[in-house]
Amino acid sequence: MDFKTAAVFCGSKSGTNPLFAEHAEILGKLLAAHSITLVYGGGSVGLMGSVANAVMQNGGKVIGVIPEVLLSWEQQHKGITELKVVSDMHVRKKMMYELCDAAIILPGGHGTLDELFELITWNTLKIHEKKIILLNSAGFYDNLITHIKNMQYQGFLHEEWSLRITVHNSPDTIFS
Repeated sequence: MDFKTAAVFCGSKSGTNPLFAEHAEILGKLLAAHSITLVYGGGSVGLMGSVANAVMQNGGKVIGVIPEVLLSWEQQHKGITELKVVSDMHVRKKMMYELCDAAIILPGGHGTLDELFELITWNTLKIHEKKIILLNSAGFYDNLITHIKNMQYQGFLHEEWSLRITVHNSPDTIFS
């Protein structure tokens, strides 16, 4: 594997499809098996909790980064290797980017999309060169991928979109 730390951005809810949580747990096991440190949002619920729990249960290392405002909302995880409490969402995202070698995006809501697009934008602007992996569990991101392709087709992207994002339908293929 060409990275030692991975930021995982995903929902603080689990969503309606059980495959989302299953993929989060498999990803956590795989991160631990490959000695890749998980950097994530610090919550104990939703997909965030699923991936962190799986890493910890399989002997891995987990660094959570949570802003003060979300301590109760996302129910900070008390059973991880390290929890960093920061002042706000901007500091959280910046710290997570600085701590990781790659980013893996699982299903999630507005915050997950915000983090994904900030990563893509920063990569495009050469602020960083982090590997961005989109885990398209159960086709969750199919419509988004179609939209990104359309942005390319309509002339709004500076380069081929797939140079910045790799898409996987299963956590196993990320590591093969």
